[in-house]
Amino acid sequence: MGDLTAIILPVFLVIGFGYLAVWRGLFAESAVDGLMRFTQNFAIPALLFRALSTLDLSGGIDAGLLISFYIGATAGFVLGILGARHLFGRTWEDSVAIGFCCLFSNSLLLGLPITERAYGAEALADNYKIIAIHAPFCYLLGITVMEVVRASGAPARDLPGKVLGAMFSNALILGIAAGLTVNLTGLPMPMVLTDALDLLVRAALPAALFGLGGVLYRYRPEGDLRTILAVCAVSLLVHPAIVWTLAAPFDLGAEALRSAVVTAAMAPGINAYVFANMYGAARRVAASAVLIGTALSILTVLFWLTLLP
Repeated sequence: MGDLTAIILPVFLVIGFGYLAVWRGLFAESAVDGLMRFTQNFAIPALLFRALSTLDLSGGIDAGLLISFYIGATAGFVLGILGARHLFGRTWEDSVAIGFCCLFSNSLLLGLPITERAYGAEALADNYKIIAIHAPFCYLLGITVMEVVRASGAPARDLPGKVLGAMFSNALILGIAAGLTVNLTGLPMPMVLTDALDLLVRAALPAALFGLGGVLYRYRPEGDLRTILAVCAVSLLVHPAIVWTLAAPFDLGAEALRSAVVTAAMAPGINAYVFANMYGAARRVAASAVLIGTALSILTVLFWLTLLP
């Protein structure tokens, strides 16, 4: 248990430093906004671009890995929507936003550093396979369902344009698309450019974790506790449990199982709040679920790491 704590605690300490710095006025909230814009619009897209442009795809797509992970994610999305609507009496728009919280695990800011600390940098290949379609899949599903709910008689022909426009204004998706394009086409990259991108990449995760702490301080939990705890239960327990259950039918190896379960076990990512804010739906639930889920994941990640080979 002590070794596992040593693996995950530094990640949460960096988040805690960011939280403490903003709380004590040592780091302005406006600076948090700038830091998060830097990480989300530049540093993390650069990380995704470099990882996916150099990812070894010679072995083909690991269908079992992706299917097991995204069956669990989609099940969480459906459970979140139905629970919010029928158990907590939320509107359909709120329910979709709450479902998105259950769908979008923090695969980047938590999943990557925890997997790396637990199993080494060489274990991240399967994480990147999941991440390659994570934002596109989640945004495509979430935006499509939300736009259908909001359509109210609008022409169906307008739906694809709205969905694609919302997706491809997202820097994470652009970084993923560019990285896969370079990988699949074999387009040569000048060394001076890759060196510059690598400088950005080295800043991405620590800066994003520190900034996430500041964001979590801003969105302290208020009300809706039952709904928030339900989101946390689906994100931290149900999603990874489904992936664990599907490991045998899809014949996942130890490495793939680790990456899939650890990524599935992450708290809702900050994109859950971005999505809720984009539609003005369930923003308080989304922000509080990110905060409380991140805190609870300190315990649940220990549980899943104990079970994993």
